[in-house]
Amino acid sequence: MIQIRLIIVAMFMTTSILSSAQTKSKNPFGLVYGDAITENIKGKVNIHPVAYKLNGIDIAANVYTPAGYDPSKKYPAVVVAHPNGGVKEQAAGLYAQRLAEAGYITVAADAAYQGASGGQPRHTDKPAFRTDDIRGMADFITQYKGVDANRLGVLGICGGGGYTLKAAQSDKRFKAVATLSMFNSGEVRRNGFQDSQLNTIHERLKQASDARAQEAEGGKIIYAGVASITDEEIAKTPTDLYREGYEYYYRTHAHPNSTFLYTMSSLLDLMTWDAATDMDLINQPLLMIAGSKADTKYMTDEAFSKATNAKTKELFLLDGATHIQSYWKPAYVNKAVTKLVDFYSNL
Repeated sequence: MIQIRLIIVAMFMTTSILSSAQTKSKNPFGLVYGDAITENIKGKVNIHPVAYKLNGIDIAANVYTPAGYDPSKKYPAVVVAHPNGGVKEQAAGLYAQRLAEAGYITVAADAAYQGASGGQPRHTDKPAFRTDDIRGMADFITQYKGVDANRLGVLGICGGGGYTLKAAQSDKRFKAVATLSMFNSGEVRRNGFQDSQLNTIHERLKQASDARAQEAEGGKIIYAGVASITDEEIAKTPTDLYREGYEYYYRTHAHPNSTFLYTMSSLLDLMTWDAATDMDLINQPLLMIAGSKADTKYMTDEAFSKATNAKTKELFLLDGATHIQSYWKPAYVNKAVTKLVDFYSNL
């Protein structure tokens, strides 16, 4: 695993890397996934950029409506939470669009402090905020014309999956709970990926504490993560998650609002949080999807085993898929969407 880099940066560092890839996409809605909507056509699935306030912060989101959408009718809806470092125009948008094709009204929003949403300091990544982002999407979409508020599902991808589990533990508006390639952000920030940093927990907490102290004094924001990476560094990355993740976020599906950076001070909250605690509070139907070859699957397994009170629960494996491949590879996306549509059919 590549060592985390400590950086004091201006955001032009990532924008300069990603802007060329975004320009190539030439999608009027900024979408960078395959088969994305390029124009709204009457009678077909449409995308609607929207904005709303959450805790005083401007949130940027996309709502997808089914073909033949009639606001006077009632439709089931699904909230889609994006991965860590991701934005609504990537994997979250793809799954939101595919679910809209199956008849659901869906919403994918950029997390507060991230993407096109507001909030300072940029790239603050605190679990309480990310969890409330999901509740905020529910607030918004249940008031959208045509949505049946009693038929609301939620889908969380990667880090958004971990936060979705936490949101669903308390928010019973979500009648069906699904995750895709769930990533337990707290466990990984605390212990390292696959428990690779157990010996440096207190050292990293000290770094986070010092970063917060510097912020409090009006100093520069310290960021952890990866601001840029070369092709050679990507090739030498040993884990599928990070190697394929760098390729996805910095090459094949790059977006200028997407970044691997987060404030160092966020670790104070991340490292003391865990997606897999209180899983017994989930009493809704639960579906957890993971690639059979995903090096992150251990996180899904742990959380799934603790969901002892779920009304129903199923662990569905995408045979042969890695974590990142579930974001974009058509064969795996098709299988995941088919399973999700079947799962949400009881909404």
